[in-house]
Amino acid sequence: MGNNGPVSAPSPTELDQPDVDAVVELDRPWVTIVWNDPVNLMSYVAYVFRNYFGYSEAKAHDLMMKVHSDGKAVVSTGTREEMERHVQAMHEYGLWATLQRADA
Repeated sequence: MGNNGPVSAPSPTELDQPDVDAVVELDRPWVTIVWNDPVNLMSYVAYVFRNYFGYSEAKAHDLMMKVHSDGKAVVSTGTREEMERHVQAMHEYGLWATLQRADA
């Protein structure tokens, strides 16, 4: 085995500091929003909230009333993947739903 000459240490590299705003943005949760529509009965919307999310009758009723009176309600919060599943489930129940980042 021959000597390949002197071995030099790698030169130090400067590490970039993470962008704090970007880190906060990654940590911000997502929400599922159910929108009011002219098709579904209020009792059905409350039923979906109870059946799918497991909400109590009172919480399901309160969320349904928020959808009815305000035009929309945030019905769940979590990771993007979880909210995508919830939105898909709401669509399968015939409800109008979207997801978005939670407000700061």
